[in-house]
Amino acid sequence: MKIYTKTGDKGETGLYGGKRVPKHHLRVDTYGTLDELNAHIGLLRDLTIDYSESKTLLQIQNELFTLGSMLASEMDEHQAKEKSMPFLNEKNVTDLEIRIDLCNEALSPMTHFILPGGHSIISQCHISRTVCRKAERLASALNESDPIPEVAVKYLNRLSDYLFTLARYLHHLHGVEEIKWVPK
Repeated sequence: MKIYTKTGDKGETGLYGGKRVPKHHLRVDTYGTLDELNAHIGLLRDLTIDYSESKTLLQIQNELFTLGSMLASEMDEHQAKEKSMPFLNEKNVTDLEIRIDLCNEALSPMTHFILPGGHSIISQCHISRTVCRKAERLASALNESDPIPEVAVKYLNRLSDYLFTLARYLHHLHGVEEIKWVPK
């Protein structure tokens, strides 16, 4: 299979189902940002020393592909099931909440805002978090103009919470003090 199809040479791309849209279409920008997030999480996973979190990050990468396919089509959950397409659901959101709670068990309560940094893996976690927030903003905007499954925005919101908590957990694992933001 050739990687180049030449069908996008005029600035358009095809959604799943055949509809052609400009490459700058909000839907394409949204799932493109999910792809960017997935690449950042891949790097984060490569840097991670905690096996259970590494497994979680791999699961998240798979879920981001699922979410991207959901957004690359205009199908609802019922239509996707008829075509045997994967679809995120509330369990995916709950699984993230469980991981957040598990990481939080090892952490002291937050008393300040925390500046990103302290170790390369922690910085990569924060980069992933900020790209996730960007994807969430785009998904929210897309939802206003072209409704998407409710779980999409909810999942991204919870994923950014997980990535923030994971950054704090990685501070703990690496014995690196969190950098507190103290306004001057």
